[in-house]
Amino acid sequence: MRTPVDIATWIRKDHYEFFTQFEEPFFGITVSIDCSHAYLFAKNHGLSFFLYYLYQALKAANSIENFRYRIIDKKVYLFDQVNASPTVNRPDGTFGFSYIDYNEDEALFYAGAKEVIEKVKQSKGLVPAVSGENVIHFSALPWINFTSVSHARSFTFPDSCPKISFGKMTEENGKKLMPVSVHVHHALADGYHAGLFINAFQELMNRKD
Repeated sequence: MRTPVDIATWIRKDHYEFFTQFEEPFFGITVSIDCSHAYLFAKNHGLSFFLYYLYQALKAANSIENFRYRIIDKKVYLFDQVNASPTVNRPDGTFGFSYIDYNEDEALFYAGAKEVIEKVKQSKGLVPAVSGENVIHFSALPWINFTSVSHARSFTFPDSCPKISFGKMTEENGKKLMPVSVHVHHALADGYHAGLFINAFQELMNRKD
Protein backbone atom coordinates (compact mmCIF):
# COMPACT_ATOMS: atom_id res chain seq x y z
CA MET A 1 0.00 0.00 0.00
CA ARG A 2 1.14 3.55 -0.66
CA THR A 3 -0.14 6.97 0.39
CA PRO A 4 0.29 10.06 -1.81
CA VAL A 5 2.11 12.97 -0.20
CA ASP A 6 0.74 16.49 -0.66
CA ILE A 7 3.93 18.23 -1.75
CA ALA A 8 2.37 21.69 -1.34
CA THR A 9 2.02 21.19 2.44
CA TRP A 10 4.91 18.75 2.90
CA ILE A 11 7.64 19.77 5.32
CA ARG A 12 10.18 18.77 2.63
CA LYS A 13 8.55 20.87 -0.14
CA ASP A 14 11.56 23.17 -0.59
CA HIS A 15 14.03 20.28 -0.39
CA TYR A 16 12.01 18.29 -2.93
CA GLU A 17 11.77 21.15 -5.41
CA PHE A 18 15.47 21.97 -5.02
CA PHE A 19 17.03 18.51 -5.27
CA THR A 20 14.74 17.10 -7.96
CA GLN A 21 16.37 19.58 -10.35
CA PHE A 22 19.76 17.88 -9.93
CA GLU A 23 21.18 15.48 -12.53
CA GLU A 24 22.55 13.48 -9.58
CA PRO A 25 20.30 13.97 -6.54
CA PHE A 26 21.74 11.05 -4.55
CA PHE A 27 24.27 11.50 -1.76
CA GLY A 28 26.20 8.78 -0.01
CA ILE A 29 27.69 8.04 3.40
CA THR A 30 30.01 5.19 4.39
CA VAL A 31 30.36 4.05 7.99
CA SER A 32 31.85 1.14 9.90
CA ILE A 33 29.34 -1.11 11.66
CA ASP A 34 30.30 -3.26 14.66
CA CYS A 35 29.30 -6.82 13.74
CA SER A 36 30.76 -8.59 16.78
CA HIS A 37 27.45 -9.59 18.39
CA ALA A 38 25.65 -10.10 15.07
CA TYR A 39 28.27 -12.48 13.70
CA LEU A 40 28.28 -14.53 16.90
CA PHE A 41 24.47 -14.59 16.99
CA ALA A 42 24.21 -15.79 13.40
CA LYS A 43 26.88 -18.43 13.92
CA ASN A 44 25.33 -19.74 17.15
CA HIS A 45 21.89 -20.00 15.52
CA GLY A 46 23.04 -21.57 12.26
CA LEU A 47 22.03 -18.54 10.20
CA SER A 48 23.59 -17.13 7.06
CA PHE A 49 25.45 -14.01 8.19
CA PHE A 50 24.58 -12.31 4.91
CA LEU A 51 20.85 -12.94 5.34
CA TYR A 52 21.06 -11.97 8.98
CA TYR A 53 22.53 -8.52 8.37
CA LEU A 54 20.39 -8.05 5.26
CA TYR A 55 17.26 -8.58 7.36
CA GLN A 56 18.44 -6.21 10.09
CA ALA A 57 19.21 -3.51 7.50
CA LEU A 58 15.81 -3.96 5.86
CA LYS A 59 14.07 -3.87 9.23
CA ALA A 60 15.95 -0.67 10.13
CA ALA A 61 15.04 0.92 6.78
CA ASN A 62 11.37 0.12 7.29
CA SER A 63 11.48 1.89 10.66
CA ILE A 64 12.61 5.17 9.02
CA GLU A 65 9.75 6.95 7.23
CA ASN A 66 12.04 8.79 4.82
CA PHE A 67 13.42 5.48 3.56
CA ARG A 68 9.88 4.55 2.49
CA TYR A 69 9.28 7.64 0.33
CA ARG A 70 9.45 7.21 -3.44
CA ILE A 71 9.07 9.58 -6.40
CA ILE A 72 6.81 8.13 -9.11
CA ASP A 73 5.79 10.21 -12.13
CA LYS A 74 6.95 13.36 -10.31
CA LYS A 75 4.68 12.59 -7.36
CA VAL A 76 5.79 11.49 -3.89
CA TYR A 77 4.35 8.43 -2.19
CA LEU A 78 4.90 6.93 1.25
CA PHE A 79 4.89 3.13 1.16
CA ASP A 80 3.71 1.09 4.13
CA GLN A 81 6.55 -1.35 3.51
CA VAL A 82 9.73 -1.54 1.47
CA ASN A 83 11.32 -4.80 0.35
CA ALA A 84 14.80 -5.96 -0.63
CA SER A 85 16.29 -6.13 -4.10
CA PRO A 86 19.79 -7.50 -3.42
CA THR A 87 22.41 -8.68 -5.89
CA VAL A 88 23.23 -12.39 -5.56
CA ASN A 89 26.76 -13.63 -6.24
CA ARG A 90 27.07 -16.81 -8.28
CA PRO A 91 29.80 -19.48 -8.18
CA ASP A 92 30.92 -18.51 -11.71
CA GLY A 93 31.81 -14.98 -10.60
CA THR A 94 28.74 -13.26 -12.05
CA PHE A 95 25.77 -11.89 -10.13
CA GLY A 96 22.04 -11.67 -10.63
CA PHE A 97 19.32 -9.38 -9.31
CA SER A 98 16.71 -10.69 -6.90
CA TYR A 99 13.59 -9.57 -5.07
CA ILE A 100 12.81 -10.56 -1.48
CA ASP A 101 9.73 -9.45 0.44
CA TYR A 102 10.20 -8.02 3.91
CA ASN A 103 8.44 -9.98 6.63
CA GLU A 104 8.17 -9.00 10.28
CA ASP A 105 8.52 -12.70 11.01
CA GLU A 106 12.29 -13.13 10.73
CA ALA A 107 12.15 -16.90 10.21
CA LEU A 108 9.72 -16.52 7.31
CA PHE A 109 11.96 -13.89 5.75
CA TYR A 110 14.95 -16.25 5.87
CA ALA A 111 12.93 -19.11 4.38
CA GLY A 112 11.70 -16.98 1.47
CA ALA A 113 15.11 -15.38 0.92
CA LYS A 114 16.91 -18.75 0.73
CA GLU A 115 14.51 -19.95 -1.94
CA VAL A 116 14.92 -16.81 -4.03
CA ILE A 117 18.72 -16.76 -3.72
CA GLU A 118 19.05 -20.40 -4.70
CA LYS A 119 17.01 -19.78 -7.86
CA VAL A 120 19.19 -16.81 -8.83
CA LYS A 121 22.39 -18.79 -8.20
CA GLN A 122 21.22 -21.48 -10.59
CA SER A 123 20.10 -19.03 -13.28
CA LYS A 124 21.95 -17.18 -16.04
CA GLY A 125 22.03 -13.50 -16.90
CA LEU A 126 20.95 -10.60 -14.71
CA VAL A 127 17.38 -11.84 -14.24
CA PRO A 128 15.88 -8.39 -13.49
CA ALA A 129 13.48 -8.58 -10.57
CA VAL A 130 9.98 -7.28 -11.19
CA SER A 131 9.81 -5.50 -7.88
CA GLY A 132 8.23 -2.09 -8.33
CA GLU A 133 9.39 1.08 -6.61
CA ASN A 134 9.08 0.02 -2.98
CA VAL A 135 12.50 -1.59 -2.69
CA ILE A 136 15.92 -0.96 -1.24
CA HIS A 137 18.75 -1.83 -3.63
CA PHE A 138 21.27 -3.92 -1.70
CA SER A 139 24.66 -5.22 -2.75
CA ALA A 140 27.42 -7.09 -0.94
CA LEU A 141 31.14 -6.83 -1.67
CA PRO A 142 32.55 -9.28 0.91
CA TRP A 143 36.01 -9.14 -0.70
CA ILE A 144 36.54 -5.38 -0.24
CA ASN A 145 37.06 -3.34 2.92
CA PHE A 146 35.92 -0.20 1.14
CA THR A 147 35.84 3.36 2.46
CA SER A 148 33.44 4.68 -0.18
CA VAL A 149 31.21 3.39 -2.98
CA SER A 150 29.71 4.90 -6.13
CA HIS A 151 26.92 3.36 -8.18
CA ALA A 152 26.34 2.91 -11.91
CA ARG A 153 23.20 4.93 -12.72
CA SER A 154 21.25 5.95 -15.78
CA PHE A 155 20.34 9.58 -15.19
CA THR A 156 17.55 9.37 -17.77
CA PHE A 157 15.83 6.64 -15.74
CA PRO A 158 13.86 8.01 -12.77
CA ASP A 159 15.09 6.38 -9.59
CA SER A 160 14.55 7.28 -5.94
CA CYS A 161 15.27 3.94 -4.22
CA PRO A 162 17.93 3.96 -1.48
CA LYS A 163 21.05 1.89 -2.17
CA ILE A 164 22.88 0.09 0.63
CA SER A 165 26.15 -1.79 0.16
CA PHE A 166 28.02 -4.04 2.58
CA GLY A 167 31.76 -4.70 2.48
CA LYS A 168 34.32 -7.11 3.89
CA MET A 169 34.20 -7.87 7.61
CA THR A 170 37.54 -7.32 9.32
CA GLU A 171 38.77 -7.54 12.89
CA GLU A 172 40.27 -4.62 14.79
CA ASN A 173 41.02 -4.47 18.52
CA GLY A 174 38.88 -7.54 19.12
CA LYS A 175 35.87 -6.13 17.22
CA LYS A 176 34.44 -7.41 13.95
CA LEU A 177 33.79 -4.41 11.71
CA MET A 178 32.06 -4.08 8.33
CA PRO A 179 31.85 -1.03 6.04
CA VAL A 180 28.33 -0.05 5.05
CA SER A 181 27.53 2.50 2.35
CA VAL A 182 24.16 4.26 2.27
CA HIS A 183 22.99 6.29 -0.75
CA VAL A 184 19.66 8.13 -0.65
CA HIS A 185 17.79 10.63 -2.82
CA HIS A 186 18.31 14.07 -1.26
CA ALA A 187 14.81 15.23 -2.17
CA LEU A 188 13.46 12.54 0.16
CA ALA A 189 16.06 12.28 2.92
CA ASP A 190 18.98 14.14 4.49
CA GLY A 191 22.05 13.17 6.49
CA TYR A 192 19.87 13.20 9.59
CA HIS A 193 17.73 10.38 8.21
CA ALA A 194 20.78 8.43 7.05
CA GLY A 195 22.01 8.77 10.63
CA LEU A 196 18.71 7.45 11.98
CA PHE A 197 19.04 4.41 9.73
CA ILE A 198 22.66 3.77 10.72
CA ASN A 199 21.83 4.01 14.43
CA ALA A 200 18.81 1.71 14.05
CA PHE A 201 20.86 -0.81 12.06
CA GLN A 202 23.68 -0.81 14.62
CA GLU A 203 21.21 -1.27 17.45
CA LEU A 204 19.69 -4.30 15.72
CA MET A 205 23.15 -5.72 15.04
CA ASN A 206 23.97 -5.38 18.75
CA ARG A 207 21.12 -7.57 19.96
CA LYS A 208 22.12 -10.56 22.07
CA ASP A 209 18.81 -12.45 22.49
